[in-house]
Amino acid sequence: MSEEEKRLDISEIIAKINPHYDKPIWEHTLIYDSTSEQLEPIYFWILDFVNDLFNKDVTKIIDNFSASPGSGYFGELGQKAKIMQEEGMKILNVVNSVIKSVINILYSLKEFEIRLDQYDLAQSKNARDHESGVLGLKQIWMDKVDIQRGNTSIKGMASQFMYATLIDAFMAVKRLSDVDRLDLNDRVKRILKPRVAEFFVWKEKSEKELRKRFEIEKSYLKTQVNSLRLYSRWAKPYLRAAEELMMKGRSREPALVKAFNTILLELTILGKSTINIVKEVDLENLPKSFRNLKLKRKYYSCVFIDFVFRGIPSRSPQGHYIFGGRTEVNFKAYSLNEDEMKVFEKELDKEDFRDALRLTEIVTEETFNQIIEDIEHFIDTGKKEKETKQKKPEKKKKEPELGKIRKDNFEESVIRALSERTSAAFCYKIYDIYKKSHGMPSITEPDWQLPEKWRIPK
Repeated sequence: MSEEEKRLDISEIIAKINPHYDKPIWEHTLIYDSTSEQLEPIYFWILDFVNDLFNKDVTKIIDNFSASPGSGYFGELGQKAKIMQEEGMKILNVVNSVIKSVINILYSLKEFEIRLDQYDLAQSKNARDHESGVLGLKQIWMDKVDIQRGNTSIKGMASQFMYATLIDAFMAVKRLSDVDRLDLNDRVKRILKPRVAEFFVWKEKSEKELRKRFEIEKSYLKTQVNSLRLYSRWAKPYLRAAEELMMKGRSREPALVKAFNTILLELTILGKSTINIVKEVDLENLPKSFRNLKLKRKYYSCVFIDFVFRGIPSRSPQGHYIFGGRTEVNFKAYSLNEDEMKVFEKELDKEDFRDALRLTEIVTEETFNQIIEDIEHFIDTGKKEKETKQKKPEKKKKEPELGKIRKDNFEESVIRALSERTSAAFCYKIYDIYKKSHGMPSITEPDWQLPEKWRIPK
């Protein structure tokens, strides 16, 4: 089975993060098999209950669907995706044009900046820097301005008419009056004087003009960058919608027969609750000595609820589709600390179900991110320099990595045990109350079913 068709398994990811959890702490399964029983009421009842139970700390982890090619639902979603793609690509064409413009402006600004560095050096009070700047400008003047004279330029005369000392003399003089003090014949001095005078006039006027153009280009860059951000925001909703309407590859899934009218839905939500040490001490679930314990990382009681639905889409009189079929709901309890949760989120980012969001970001922002450093250099230079002086560099906290998570110490192991017990109780509570509220048989005294260390607190 290809990576595209492989179904994301939350249990496998958690087992990689913490090998102790080769299976969930606690697990329950509910199965409905009825063409009249729809997924929406089941999903939203559980979602609302979990939101209340975990104080709205609930996240959708997976949201995938696949439809058989022969179904009407497949064709209708394909048409909607096509419209979103076309609208997004129209805006992206404009984005690409603006990006090209921004790149050209950045190239020009870098050229201006290199040239202005020579003017800044020429104005330096440091003798060595001043000399370096003036010599650099003289070289630019000979290559860009004087060379237009052709054979009568300084370089042209030096190479063709045996004025070998002309270039050295021009580079050596620091002011016009220095020409008369040079040990040269009068013919060379008469050629050199107007060139030296012209250079100093050019130096003054070209600097003013160059700085003016530099500021104009920076203003134009701001305008283009703002346009780029605006067009990117416009394109994102269309691209995101188009990708979210794309179906997950399931060509080898036996339930998806090409000629049948079938749909598969996969949904997973995560509810988590942070262990409050002071509260648990007051409830006598933790020793009193833990009251002032300062943990370096939080511990979460987590419940994953996995919905797998195989149904037959049918159009209602109102025009939208309704789904009846087989629904399997799995409730799984785990305990994760803060480092494990961060690694879990990183691992999720690598999975296929995040590709839609990532593609949107790549198309509209990745190219922009490649040049953002240059853009900020020219637009926010003063602001960044001021902030650098005011702020001290902060030490970055090392991010946890898979296989390198620090093991629990003694106090953390006690918190972990409590977190496991709490997550098992949460998992059972969701399952039990759902069954009771829907008239299904359930256990009236749940405590006896739980192991001693996971008994629900009184």
